[in-house]
Parts: sequence; structure tokens; C-alpha cells
Amino acid sequence: MTRVAGIDCGTNSIRLLVADVHPETGELIELDRRMTIVRLGQGVDKTGRLAPEALERTFAACREYAEVIGELGAERVRFVATSASRDAENRADFVNGVVEILGVEPEVITGDQEAEFSFTGATGELHGDDRRLVVDIGGGSTEFVVGNRHVEAARSVDIGCVRLTERHVRHDPPTAEEVAAIRADVRAALDLAAEAVPIDTAETLVGLAGSVTTVAAIALGLPEYDSEKVHHSRISAAQVAEVTERLLASTHDERAAIPVIHPGRVDVIIAGALVLREIVERVGAREVVVSEHDILDGIALSVA
Repeated sequence: MTRVAGIDCGTNSIRLLVADVHPETGELIELDRRMTIVRLGQGVDKTGRLAPEALERTFAACREYAEVIGELGAERVRFVATSASRDAENRADFVNGVVEILGVEPEVITGDQEAEFSFTGATGELHGDDRRLVVDIGGGSTEFVVGNRHVEAARSVDIGCVRLTERHVRHDPPTAEEVAAIRADVRAALDLAAEAVPIDTAETLVGLAGSVTTVAAIALGLPEYDSEKVHHSRISAAQVAEVTERLLASTHDERAAIPVIHPGRVDVIIAGALVLREIVERVGAREVVVSEHDILDGIALSVA
């Protein structure tokens, strides 16, 4: 077994996984998994730059993660940065800060690479020969991947809960016009994804990342977030629609009172739920298989 650390820095959150991984079998024994909302993508869609306060929040999380990695003695570290840092003009500031703190250079991966990692991490524990559509709804982008044991096709499109919220939402709850604008963006992105990925042909829809797991936790009626109960839960299309409608009618304070919604997602979960509902309706899925394992697990496996 090789002890590795994988870090996934996205538009809304940064996450760490330290695990012992068998390089041949792919067996992964989790030692530490944590997530911090840093909103690195704050304002990037509008300004094209990473905000100084967003960089400092991210660097503070990196310092915490460096301590954990050192204490657990990870032999190898891989830091992957996704949508926000791909889009930013001043990404060199981000790269230099990470190197100074963690001693590794963040890899600003392409959307297609992001999709590959997500698929590997999400499907490693799933059995059967069914064709799967893996959907990773992030803060700035959403990845669509079709395959079974291996990726057949993948596409990343620029719809995510942070990007869509910043672009369209000015009221709380959002107005009908704002919701329509989000849905129009999602539908256009789905058309774009379908040009490269046969999203309508998969037998199983697998959903990843915070928007999906939060919708699942609400649908399950959990009194507090429980990753073990969320992982591999199956949420029906009707439940996705019901939760989305509930969120659409809620105020910020009402959403904040739902115990399974992380405080850092309260303002963006409506857009995330809308993305999920549009995908479910577009592909005609009867349910979503929810996975807690995702790009982070794929990164850890790739290190080993």
C-alpha cells in the first residue's frame, strides 16, 4: 500500500483525501477526508480574476491540509485545480501560493481530465455491466462522462452552482425570470454536452459533488448530514423535483435552517438543484445513484 494525499480545489470548495492505496488492485483505505468552503471562484465569471480574499481563504485551508498531510506521513501528494483557476487571469498568484505552502504545484487540469478522475472515483465500487452517465455538478462547471469500466466519452461545460447564482440571482428567493434564465443556461449546456457525450443512452445516472449529495440528504430527511447514508443512496426523479421546488420557495434563512445544508452552500444550492433536475429530466432517469466518492478518489488512485 502507498500512502497518498489528493487535493481537489474547485470553484466553491477545497477538499483533502489521505489514503492508503494499493497501486495494482485500486483498493483504497481512507485515513482522512475533509472539505472547506473557500469560494475560490468568487467573482471569476464577471472579473476573470481570483479575488485576493478568495485566495487567502484558500491558502488558509492549504495550511491546515499541510499539517494533516505531514502528521499522517503521506508519501506522495497531488493537487488538482479545476474550473475557477482555469478561468482566472491571475492564476500564477494561486499557483505560487500553493507551492509555497504545500511544496507541490497545482495541476490546472482540463475539463476532460476532470471528467476522467470523477468517473474513476465514482464508479470504482459499482458492480455490473450497465452503461453509466456520471455527472459531477461543481461550482463553476459540470462534467458529463459516459462509460462502464472505462470512459467512452466526456465533456465539461460551464454551468455550476456558483457561476449560475452569480450570473442570474438577485432576489431571495429567486424570481421566476431568474429561474428561467438559469434553466435556459443549463439546457443550452446540455445541448453542448450532448454533442460530445451520448447522455441519453446510459442505463444508470450517477450524481456527484455537493449539490447532489445535499439534495439527497434533504430527500432522505436526515436530521444531520451523514455521508454513510448518502453514499450509494438512490433518489427518485420525483424526489429531485420535490426538493428543488422546496428550495425554490425558500428564503436564505429558511435554507440555512435545514441542518444538512452546509453554510457555504446555502446561497448556491438552488442553482445546483436546478442543474440536477434539468439533467434528470433531459436524460429521462427514474433515479439518481448518489456517490460520495468522486474526483478526489480518482486523484488519490492516480497518485498511486
